[in-house]
Amino acid sequence: MSLLEIDAINTYYGEAHVLFDISLHVEQNEVVALLGRNGAGKTTTLKTIMGVLAPQSGAIRVNGEPVQGLAPYQIARRGVQLVPEERRIIGALTVEENLELAALSAPQRWSLSRIYQIFPRLGERRKNHGNELSGGEQQMLAIARALIRDAKLILLDEPFEGLAPLIVRDLLKVCRLLADEGRTIIIVEQNVAAALSLAQRCYVLNNGHMVWEGTGAALKADPDIMQTHLGI
Repeated sequence: MSLLEIDAINTYYGEAHVLFDISLHVEQNEVVALLGRNGAGKTTTLKTIMGVLAPQSGAIRVNGEPVQGLAPYQIARRGVQLVPEERRIIGALTVEENLELAALSAPQRWSLSRIYQIFPRLGERRKNHGNELSGGEQQMLAIARALIRDAKLILLDEPFEGLAPLIVRDLLKVCRLLADEGRTIIIVEQNVAAALSLAQRCYVLNNGHMVWEGTGAALKADPDIMQTHLGI
């Protein structure tokens, strides 16, 4: 049984059909990349997994338990955490207050010291407000809020977008550390090289359709897919 199973989901924005019979699976302790051009349906897939959008048909199972139709907070209690592209940290709260707020409803939580061990910069900035952080620090905090809830499946939506190369390098180190510790991750990322450096398997979306799946090595070896659907 896979940690996450998606079976032929169809998702709409109003009358617009945006995901067409999407199926995928993610195993425990696996990092999977969800790739495609802008507008391919990657973020919509993550939002559908998280319950932000409800599929009109199909099934989503976490540890074999159906979750389609549940509210996001109910899915979060089952160990799934979305780190959205826009980060959504609370600027008026300090780093530590953002973390404590995220941990309030967690069935199990990490200690602050464990978070600061992974993100020393957040420890240094723990009394600073969210709106005083750099973009890279905000992304660290967004990921840390998922970790403090002891997430079993982390959905990362464009975690490296708009960040300086040195910050991307540091965040990649953290993601590799989490993967090595056995955290299960789905990463959506336009930086294909960064995503493939983390992921064991990949799915490629195009206009809401799943067009390819396989290992990162197999994707790199398929120039037609890389060029046609990823522009590389």
